[in-house]
Parts: sequence; C-alpha cells; structure tokens
Amino acid sequence: MYYNYRMSARTRILLLAAVLSVRTGAAAPDKSKAPAAPAPQGFCIFGGQSGKSFGTLAAFKAAVWKSDVVYVGGSNSSADDQRARAAVLRTMREARGARIAVGFDFLDTRTQPVLDDYAAGRISREEFLERTEWRKRLAADFDLYKPVFDLIAQNRLKALALGLPAEISEIIKAGGLSALPGPDRAALPEKLPISRNAGYLERLKASFSPSGPDASAAWENHLSAVSAWNESAGSRIAEFIGSNPGWAALVFAENERLLYNAALPASVKSRTSRLTQSSFYLESSVKCPPSLPKTHRDLANYVWYVVPSTGPAAGL
Repeated sequence: MYYNYRMSARTRILLLAAVLSVRTGAAAPDKSKAPAAPAPQGFCIFGGQSGKSFGTLAAFKAAVWKSDVVYVGGSNSSADDQRARAAVLRTMREARGARIAVGFDFLDTRTQPVLDDYAAGRISREEFLERTEWRKRLAADFDLYKPVFDLIAQNRLKALALGLPAEISEIIKAGGLSALPGPDRAALPEKLPISRNAGYLERLKASFSPSGPDASAAWENHLSAVSAWNESAGSRIAEFIGSNPGWAALVFAENERLLYNAALPASVKSRTSRLTQSSFYLESSVKCPPSLPKTHRDLANYVWYVVPSTGPAAGL
C-alpha cells in the first residue's frame, strides 16, 4: 500500500506540472540550439585561411603559445594596436617566461646598444629618446609603447632593433642596390630575394608612388629596398633564435611586413628549420564582423579586428 501511495503522489505532481506548462506555454530550453557566448568586445580574431573564429581567450592563448615566432602587425602610431601588441606579449610571457626577444621594426639596427641599455634600466627614458632620435625619426608617441617597454624591463626580456637604417633604404630607392657604398652593402645579407607572391606585390604596388621619369626602374628599386629591409630583419631574428635554443621571438612590425607571410615571415622561414611561426594582421574596425571578409582571407595566419577605445583582449 505504501508503494502505491508514493507512485500515486508522484503521478499527481507530474500531472500538475503538465497542466501548468500548457497554461503558461513554458518549455524546457533546447541546449543544442543555444547561441554561443559572444567574444569579448575588442577581441575579434579569425583564422586567416580557415575563417574560424578565435574570439575566446583560450583560443587566443593557444594560437600564441604554439608558436616560436609571433608577428603582430598593425600601425606603429595606433594606440589600440599597441594595446593589442602588449596583450600578445603578456600572453606569450605566461608560456615562455623570460625567454622572449621582442623585435621592433621601427628601431634601426644601429640603436641596439641603446635599446639594450634602456631595457636593462641603465639609462633613463629621456636619454633613450635622445640617443635613438625618437622624436626626430618616429611619428609615434613613446607613451604608446611604454607598457611594452615596461614589460620588457620588469621581466628582463630581450629587445631587438630590426629596422634597416633609413639612409640605406633611401639610397636603394634612388639608385638600386648597386648605389650602396661597399660597407653598407656588406652589412646586408648576401642574398636579397624579392617575393613573387602576387597578392603581396599587388598590395605593395597599390601604396607605391613612383618618382622620376622612369616608373619601372623606380618600382624595381622600391622592391629592392623592401627586400633589403625584410632580409636584414629576418636574418637578425633567425640568428637570435638559432643562437638561443628554447627562446621565442615576438615581432612588432607594420602590416605590410607580414602580408601573406610573403615578406618578413618568409625570410625567417628560409633561414630556419622546424620553427613554428604565426602572424597577426591587425585591422581597425568599428565593430567585430560576423565572419572573415573574403577580401581579408590569407592576409596572415590570423586577422585581428581591433575595436577602438574598448581595449583589445581586455583582461589579459
């Protein structure tokens, strides 16, 4: 009798729940159709080849941690891009500790001793700015980079000056590699191949403004100057990684240096073996697009839409 009574009470409860469900129109939620949690605002990344979203913090960290060399593009004068770059550095440090070299494309190789002194805390900010001629040669406000330099100093990371001296670049643009004085040419890598990636060359040409009567020669000299920069920086990165097993490199460079992985990443790849690389093309965007636009496919391994003012990858 007791067993039948319990079953009867349970039945009455189930019937009552069914009646209430009919009256209120309530239904159990279908978890299989629940929308995915949106990516945090200002943190919008897609795989450059696959178009897959990497909008979660876990996916972002996995993309950074798997690589020995990470390239982050963007604009050297953008505050939002510098916040994105700092986020990558903090993420890489979680996995690599202090064994990270941070490369800067806008600091030419002659400033390496000054960069070493500043990263080690041996000189002041003002002396660093004066000796690198920062205010004269760079349009970017140093305060944009201070968080990155602070991370380098606090964690005793290595900093690398990667840029080709502007004077050398201008000589090549004006008269080609043959116009370089002997010592300047000897300071460059012996081989300076010019990429034949069609997409890369098309984008370079779109931003090229020829000067002088011979536009064809000007274009070839421009390509030679670009190649000299890429190969010079690539050789420095490859040499550092080869001489420091177990270290990683994080390279901050303008977007054009990373396009289609045909420039700087290709140079490093040609000089190393069994090295994992990844590149992030940074694009300023008012909001996160729902998917990767076709026109941005293959620009880099990852395309990161940096939403202004919100702070990319907030919380890293």
